[in-house]
Amino acid sequence: MTISWIDWLIAAASILVCFLPALFLARRSSANTTEFFASGRSVPWWLAGLSMVATTFSSDTPNWVTEQVRRYGVAGNWQWWAFVLTGIATVFFFARLWRRSGVLTDLEFYELRYSGREASLVRGFRAVYLGLFFNCFIMGMVTLAACKIANILFGLAPWQTIVITGLLNVAFAAHSGLWGVLVIDMIQFFIKMTAVFAAAWFSLVEVGRRLAGEASASRGLTLLIEKLANQQVVSSGNAQPVMSVTDGSGQPVLDLLPNFGMSELALMIFILPIAVSWWANWYPGAEPGGGSYIAQRMLASKSEKDALGGTLFFNLAHYVLRPWPWIITALCSIIVYPDLASIQAAFPNADATLIGHDSAFPAMLKFLPVGFVGLMIGGLLAANSSTILTHLNWGSSYLVHDFYRRFMKKDGTEAHYVMAGRLCTILLYVVAALLSLTMSSAQQAFQVLLSIGAGTGLLYIVRWFWWRVSAWCEIVAMVASLVTSLLVPKLMPDAGFAVQTIVQVGITTVAWLIAAYVAPSTERATLEAFVRKVKPAGPGWTAVRASAGVSAAETAQENHLGASFVGWIAGCVVIWASLFAIGNGLYAMGDPSRTGLAVGLTVLFVLAGLVLLGVTRRLWNSAGNS
Repeated sequence: MTISWIDWLIAAASILVCFLPALFLARRSSANTTEFFASGRSVPWWLAGLSMVATTFSSDTPNWVTEQVRRYGVAGNWQWWAFVLTGIATVFFFARLWRRSGVLTDLEFYELRYSGREASLVRGFRAVYLGLFFNCFIMGMVTLAACKIANILFGLAPWQTIVITGLLNVAFAAHSGLWGVLVIDMIQFFIKMTAVFAAAWFSLVEVGRRLAGEASASRGLTLLIEKLANQQVVSSGNAQPVMSVTDGSGQPVLDLLPNFGMSELALMIFILPIAVSWWANWYPGAEPGGGSYIAQRMLASKSEKDALGGTLFFNLAHYVLRPWPWIITALCSIIVYPDLASIQAAFPNADATLIGHDSAFPAMLKFLPVGFVGLMIGGLLAANSSTILTHLNWGSSYLVHDFYRRFMKKDGTEAHYVMAGRLCTILLYVVAALLSLTMSSAQQAFQVLLSIGAGTGLLYIVRWFWWRVSAWCEIVAMVASLVTSLLVPKLMPDAGFAVQTIVQVGITTVAWLIAAYVAPSTERATLEAFVRKVKPAGPGWTAVRASAGVSAAETAQENHLGASFVGWIAGCVVIWASLFAIGNGLYAMGDPSRTGLAVGLTVLFVLAGLVLLGVTRRLWNSAGNS
């Protein structure tokens, strides 16, 4: 790619605009660990929400979406669209509970909810398991995407990309703490969204030029839809999908639902996510019951209202604002680069071992004009940094607050623990960089993460509603999910990922349910203290509430389960209806028969939106201010 001095100037300006404000927050973040890891619990809802969105928009996200569209059609996105159910459940059932708990990290929750040495064991083990292994694996995914993008655009070797992004990210994560991460996220969100809209626009311009000789985005969109309307992915499970004219044997590229005649494909991209994964699998950013950096933002919020409002804003922006620019760019890439060989031919100096369908997104960026190339470079750096910075801060909070401070050095000064957090950020990035060199594609890493967390998700929901869930249940679930992730694929090599995951979920769920009845229970005093502090709802706490002196009326007043359930359903309908109304509206440019469906979905969106607004206003007015 040819990059002009104007592009480099714009890229540099984008980086400075993002990172300079964070420098002024270093003194505040250095005050103590509450400031460094939780921003003094004073984050407003809009900043918490923007930060969540920016964090989940990483450098691997558009690459991963592009790979799904090229391999499975647009319907392949149901692998993450199904997590709408998880995200909106967190908004209405768990956000206020997390903020009410008052813990600094979600791992501190274990010694609030459970008792005995087993509670400490779970907290310490998960601090290392999630903070080091899981966290670094996620950062490895993001770093792999950055390496692929930089290799396509600039011809950089992976180690060069790792060094450049590492110096930038580690320096700011160690210097500015969560306050700096939040401010950087806020600015980066707008840069990234502008950049991906530009990528979609100029991808359509290129399609218009190739198919009709007209450099027009509107003409390109019309021709794109017309061209792909009768196309199918007929060999979707292979590394090299084959596109053909519709014959009923494949997955239509533009369809928003899978071809249920292709049972194995439908099971993997739709049935498993919508029926099982959203509640059964633990995945960072979409955890059943909330957790990881989403919980960190909720815990850093200045009130229960802000925790609820921030999480709702995050889900709306995450699922409605972001997907279609990525999807449109991915669809355009099918026209421009129909196979991997065409990507390699267009970038002969790129490393052939890094070329995959997730490389098609950065390959489309070559059509950006002067000025927008610089904006995209700044946007891609922003996408990488917003995620890496969050994971460095989140992971170091686990290692320092939940492991080092809790088990190794309990009497250190606040300055000592802040310094320990800064040193941990360096360690985490080094491990993540090494892991990235062992990965091959975003889809591979995504499936590994889902596999390792398969079956644990229901536990993280039920522990808020049933006193019998104990620390031993958590231990059994972690061990069972890890063991089955290793053994099931070996014992069932021909079953496919979806079937293997269902088996894992079944084994792990049965194992922790058995532990709930046969393993030692949590001490009554701990359960009563938890009920008095958090006031969880549901019949699973009836006996404990009675002994703790918490009335059913007080619990109902704090939780509003009926309204929360209505809000959950309305929120899911709002997101899916608006998401698919936008999609069908775009499709109508080349297929007018889609217009009626787009209008109908828009009406549904408005009606559900009115219900959602009413429920949210009621919960907002009743939520606590602390």
